[in-house]
Parts: sequence; structure tokens; C-alpha cells
Amino acid sequence: MRKLKAFLILLSIQFSVQAQNAGTLSGKLIDQSNNPVSNVTVYINEVSKLKTDVEGRFQLKLKAGLYQVKFISVGYDTLKFESVEIKANSVTDLDGVMQVKKKKESDVVIRGASTARKETVNAGISFQKNNNTVSSIITAESIKRSPDRNTGEVLKRTPGASIQEGKFLVIRGLADRYNQAMLNGILLTSTEPDRKTFSFDLIPSAMIDNLVINKAFVPEYPGEWAGGLIQVNTKDIPTKNFFTIQVGSGFNIQTIGNTFYEDKGGKTDWLGIDDGTRSLPKGYTTKSSFDTMSSAAKTAMGKNMRNAWAPAAITAPLNFSFQTNGGFTGKLFGKKIGGIFGINYNKSNRYLQLLNRQNTLSNGIFSINSSLNDDRYQQDVMLGALGSMTVQLNNQHKISVKTIVNVNSNNSTTSRDGVDFVRDDQLKGSEFTFKQNTFFTTQLNGDHTLTKAVKLKWYGAFNILDGYSPDQRRILYSKSNGSNDPYRLIISNTLSQQSGSRIFQFLNDYIYTAGGDLTYTLKNKQTIKAGYMFQVRDRLFDAKLFSNYLPLDNPTLKLLPADKVFAPSNFGNGTGTSLAFDAIKGNTFRYMANTILNAGYVQMDNELFGKLRLVYGVRLENFDQLVGSVKSWDPRHNHTEVLDILPGLNATYKLNTKTNIRLSASQTVIRPELRELSFLNLFDFELNASVQGNPNLKRTKVTNLDLRYEFYNKPGEVLTAGLFYKKFKDPIEQLFNEGSGGASTFNFQNPESAYSRGIEVEFRKKLDFTPALKNFTFQTNAALIQSKLQDKQFNVDRPLQGQSPYLINVGLLYDSEKSGINATLLFNKIGERIFLVGDISSGAGSPNIYEAPRPLLDFQMAKKILKRKGELRMNISDILNQKQYFYQNADTKTSLQKNVDAYRFTRRFGTTFNFTFSYSL
Repeated sequence: MRKLKAFLILLSIQFSVQAQNAGTLSGKLIDQSNNPVSNVTVYINEVSKLKTDVEGRFQLKLKAGLYQVKFISVGYDTLKFESVEIKANSVTDLDGVMQVKKKKESDVVIRGASTARKETVNAGISFQKNNNTVSSIITAESIKRSPDRNTGEVLKRTPGASIQEGKFLVIRGLADRYNQAMLNGILLTSTEPDRKTFSFDLIPSAMIDNLVINKAFVPEYPGEWAGGLIQVNTKDIPTKNFFTIQVGSGFNIQTIGNTFYEDKGGKTDWLGIDDGTRSLPKGYTTKSSFDTMSSAAKTAMGKNMRNAWAPAAITAPLNFSFQTNGGFTGKLFGKKIGGIFGINYNKSNRYLQLLNRQNTLSNGIFSINSSLNDDRYQQDVMLGALGSMTVQLNNQHKISVKTIVNVNSNNSTTSRDGVDFVRDDQLKGSEFTFKQNTFFTTQLNGDHTLTKAVKLKWYGAFNILDGYSPDQRRILYSKSNGSNDPYRLIISNTLSQQSGSRIFQFLNDYIYTAGGDLTYTLKNKQTIKAGYMFQVRDRLFDAKLFSNYLPLDNPTLKLLPADKVFAPSNFGNGTGTSLAFDAIKGNTFRYMANTILNAGYVQMDNELFGKLRLVYGVRLENFDQLVGSVKSWDPRHNHTEVLDILPGLNATYKLNTKTNIRLSASQTVIRPELRELSFLNLFDFELNASVQGNPNLKRTKVTNLDLRYEFYNKPGEVLTAGLFYKKFKDPIEQLFNEGSGGASTFNFQNPESAYSRGIEVEFRKKLDFTPALKNFTFQTNAALIQSKLQDKQFNVDRPLQGQSPYLINVGLLYDSEKSGINATLLFNKIGERIFLVGDISSGAGSPNIYEAPRPLLDFQMAKKILKRKGELRMNISDILNQKQYFYQNADTKTSLQKNVDAYRFTRRFGTTFNFTFSYSL
């Protein structure tokens, strides 16, 4: 206890006192295969100081001045830096690449006082150049010098990538369902209850050590992806103690100064957490006990529920954000330890203008079945925390624990006004929805160098995803179209999800992961790698649906406004003309699921003739899945077990030190999300349709081929050009079945096959050929893609759902280290893509729904102040504020014809301005 107390005192002193004439030199050494090089001796002015640890990292304190730094290790060329400058009270990063020794005596010498930063940037480029597959990397140095606040913003800078809704990643024009995410080498599952995707805005950018996007499969990584494998690696032991705080505010032009409507909740809504205000009816215990109650007892329960069917009008508040990050390093019982932590809070307000139509096509002419105008007022809250602790036992052994928790909630009020032309009714109504998603993950990792030739990595993780949507209310009124009649409440003697309903949804996902990798390096630096991963996922979804109804008609009650109709005085005993209350019965509102993934792989990494590198192997994934019910006699029971053999080959031929030619071939899979497999059938107010799963969905098998040319002229500059081809067997698509009066449905299907092929280029160039532009960098990447889906049974021949025919990103970056100013102008546009597949089984009547191209222009600018310890930042997103169109074609032309095609949905999001101030202690 005394030792721990002494350590904490020492730690507090370190936080508050800095040596006035000393700085820190830190870095990481990797080899030409991007593996960390441990036990490298670090010499300062020819004096041995320390050795690199199991991750190839080193750190030491030095007085301010110029130093010669040298790295020596058996089997590698000596790496020497001349005139490395150490500045007082600052950290100098010095990363390097160790070259395998090919001659008896050979030194790599780098001269110049400013080489530390250049070599650090070069190490990042070297990682991409020397990686065992087609990939892109963003280093901590690049992140530090950008204005990006979270991982989602950082990822949108990577080649061939774009971000949807600020957090969902699209790679090579493929929808986010084709991507996979890993955190610190551990496979992650979806963070969204109803979507196969990962929300990358959960992780603050200050916590990231590097980001790697693999575009070609290698057996050592999970095989369930086809677009990109995104590896997020957070920091371990910081180079020095630090603490940063950031506050911000902003607004959207569609909300500021206007009336805003909100659904009043509880005292903790500002945290994104319901305090019980929206909980189940008082006295409700279980479904079975409720079903045995009398009509009078059920109605009494409904009578006591809060009467909250009308929104409150307020003045739209400003957006607010807060973020703090900190870290420490020190020693405990003689062992080096370090940790980082972060807290993130963001509250924003959005007003969305939505048009929702249903159309029928006959003889080349569209007729509108219904046209609904929705005004949605939404408050989004994100509250998260991240922490990690690392203990370095010695240079060969390290253990880390890392935890992330995040609450992501939205509270929305939607006002509807429109016409149902089939029934010749005018409609108006409202929906109130509160959705609270909680994501939690904790990881334990170990890295061990057992011998010089053998390395072991192991890991274990526990994840939780809780989805909670309490007391979702819908109310709808109607009158004869064009008449002066008053609106009447749509309510009858039957139970309905569309009007008078109260819905409570609960989702619990628990994921357990464990595994390890063993690497054996031969004397000629050829490696054999093998590993195993085990993951169990348990899910329970339960939706409890209730509805108010009238046993006998009551015309007077139907004329009451929303805030009066469900008053306690209007409830009776479950009979007569007074309101009654009951549960909507059915077994399609609940499902359970369990999946067990056993995966193992063997991978070889061989260098031949000094220029050809072959990385090849095979991964086996046994996927055991149970969805619906554990009882085999239950119609919802769906059990499958499949063994997938996933081979991968990556060949890299080095034409010279700056040029690579890569060839990759592999087999991967895409498995359906559990929601897509369930019998679950719930009505979606926004889509004006029910969404239903399909238990007969099959996994998608994907064959991948890549050919790529890479040219790395100098640090920070890249030119690549590549071809890719993907063959999909049994792709998964969402099908729209047109109906009237809310009878439309969305479900899922497996067409026979599809393919996607394309060309992609990336170009990044510093504009330092003239002094006037020396601080500017131009970057662009683009892809032209052709996809085709074929199915003889449905007689279709069209593009794959979610696949864009083109993708373009253009960016202009300004970075002046001297003035402390950096700025970024980013442009993104993707081509039209099928948002929802039409009801192809009925021929004409429900054509495919396309999403039209929508240009996005974002601008960010930051300025260092207060002796560079503070920073002011301005971010303007969606400057062009173009309306988003979802449309249906009347002919074979798939592009948008505004005066010919029918609109299915339109949305306008508005331009958002954010201003932040950050300060580092």
C-alpha cells in the first residue's frame, strides 16, 4: 500500500511539474513486413541507453539540443539519424523502418535536423507500401495534424471511402453491410440493432494510434467482409502525461431561430438515458400475466399511463459538445505502466423535411397512391467514455486492458400531413420515438516474445449492445379529401400499430470473444503464422405492443385533439363506447438468437528472389447459428451450421524501392444480420410500411480479385491505380412490396448471383514545387464501377443493390506549422444506386427505388493559440445543402429525370456550423 501511495504521489507530481530544459524522444521501429522489431539497442551520441519493447517502441528523456540517434540489432542494417532536435517540454517522434541485413557491413544514414517528423510520416507510408495486402493507413501523426474529432471523420479521408450519416463507412461504392470492423485486433459486431454496420463516431480521434483499411483478404483476419476491413488501433502507453479538454457549440440552418418541437421525457434525457418516465405500464410484470387479466384490469393499466400525445414547442437550442482526454505514464513496482482515458459528450438538434410517397406504374405513367409530408424534430445525444491500462512486464511481455462505453440516443417528434389517394383521405398525425443504444466493450490483450523466433499474441473480449425504445406512440387522424369536415381519430374496435399504439422494444446482445496467434520466424525472415478465434453471440429481442381501441364507436371522442383524447376520464372498463386498452398479440414480435463462430487459420509469408513476396494460406470458419426459438417445433426455429473454407493469396512484386505491383485473390463470406433472419414484423412510421425478416436467407459467398500498381515518390505522396473484380453468390438485398393504407412491406431476399468490377485510382501530391503553395497538399481518389445482378427466376438484369457506378473524393489540405493554421476542403459524390429493390415478382407496379447523387462539400479550419496549447476550430458540413432524392424510373433510364420520374422519398438536412475550443495542459 505504501508503494502504491508513493507511486500516486509521484504521478501527481509528474502531471504538474515538467523539467524546463528537457524533452522526450519516442518512436516505434518496424521491419519491411510491418512487424515490430523488439530488443533493438537505442544509442544516443554513441552511448547505449535502452532497448525497444515487444511492440518495437522506445521512450527516453533528453535535454534540449541536437543528438545523433542510432538503432542496432542483429540481422538488421544499422539505422542512424544525424542531428535529431529535442525541444524542451515537447515530444519528438522518431519512427523508423529496419532493413534486413544483406551485406556484412551496411548502415542506413539519414541526415538533417528536421528528419524526425519526415521519417515518422515515411514510416506510415512504408507501412502501406510494405503491408501484406492492399491497404491504406492513417497514422497518429496524420491524425494529430488534422481537425478530425472522431474515427468517422478520420476515415472519410481514406482512398475510396465515404461516410454516410457521419458514421457509416462506404468502401468501393459498396454499402456498409459489406464492411467489417476490428478494435485492437478483436472482431467487432454491429453497433446498430437493425443494421449490419459499425458506428465509427464512437471513438475519439485523440485515442487512435493508427487506422488500417484492408481491401484484400489475408487469412489471419476475419473473413466476413467484401468491401473493407477497418482496423482501429488505440494508444497504449503515452509518451508523456497529457490532459486535453474541448468544448464546442454550433447550429443547423434549418433549426436555428425556428420553433422546435420536442417530446417531454425525464430528468436524464439530456444524458441520452431514460429515467423510467417512459417505462412499461405500472403493474405490468410478464406477457403471460397480462394476457390473463380482465379487460377492465388491462384498461385500468392503460388509463394510468402518461398522457403525452402532443409535442411541446420550444426555441431550438444550440448544439453542444464536450470532450476530454488524458493519459499518464510511470512505473509501479518497477514495471512500466501507462494509461489513457477519454469522456465524450455531444448533443445536437436536427430538423428534417421529409416527403414520403407511394407510387404505382402503369403503361409508363406513374400514379400517386399516397403523398405524406413529414416534419421531424430530433435531438441526438452521444455520451461515451474510453479507458485503457497497459503494464509492460519487460521488453518481451506486455498486457493491456481497454474499455469503451457509449450511449447513443435520439428523441424525435414527427408531424405528418398528407393524402391517401386510394382511400381519398386527408391525413395528419404524429409519432414520438425515443431510441437508446448502449455499446460496451472491454478487452484484455497480451503480447509476448517467447524466443527470438517465436511470438505469441492472445486476447479476450466481452461486448454488450443494448437497444431500448420505450413508449413509441403513434396517432393518426383523417377526413375526406378536399372536404371541410373535421379530422377524426383513426381508431376502431381492432388493435393497430398505426394509430393509438404504444410500443416498447428491448434488444440485448452479448458477445464473448477469445483467441490467439503464434508466429514463427525462420532465419531467412520467412514466417509461419497460425491462430484461432472463438466468438459466441447471444441476442434477445422483445417488442411489447399495446393499443388503445373502442369496443363500440364513439364519434364525439374521435373529434378530440391528441392531447385530450387519451385523458384518463375517457377510459372505461374495457366495454362500451369508452376507450379500452390491450396488447397486440402474436409471436412475430419476439425472437432469440445464438451464434458460435470457431475460426482457425494457417498463413505463410515468404520472400523470393529479393523482390517477390507471397502471403498465402487458408482460414476455416465454422458458423453455428440458431434464430427465432430454441424449440424445434416452433415455426420460428431456424438452425444452421456451415463450414466455410476461405483461401487467400497476396503477391507483391517490388519493381524498385518506390514501386509495387500487387495481385490478390481470395474467398470471403457475408452473413445475414440476425434481424434479417427473424420472423419479426414491425411497422415503420417513416417508411409507411412494415419491415419483415426472412428466415430462409442464405449467406453470400464472394470471390475477390485485385490487381494494383503503387508508386511512392516521397513521404506524403502516393499514386496508385488498380482493377478489382468481385463475384457474389446469393447476395442479400432488401425488397419493397407496394401496398396501400400501410399494407406495404419491406423484406429480404437472395437473388442468384451478381458481380462488381471496377477501376480505382488514388493521387496525393504536396504542392511544394512553388513557395506559394508549399503548405498545400492535393488529394483525390475515384472509382468507376460496374455491377450486375442476374436471377433467372425473377427475370432481372440490373445493378446490385447499394452499388454506386462511381465514387469521387477530392480534398485540398493547407497546413502551416509555423502559423499553427490548418484547413481542409473536402468534396464527395457517389453515383445513383438502388436504395430498395422493387417488387419484381409482380412485374410493373413497383419499380426499383434509386438514391440520386448528392454532392457534399465540407470545410474545416483550425488555429493554434495560447502558445500552441489551445486551438480554435470551425467546421462547416454539407455546405451545398442539396436535397436528397429517392426516385423511381418510368423507363429504362436509371438516372434521375426530375420532371418524369416519381419521387419515393426526399430529404433535406441543412448546413451545420460547429465551433470548438480545445486546450492541452
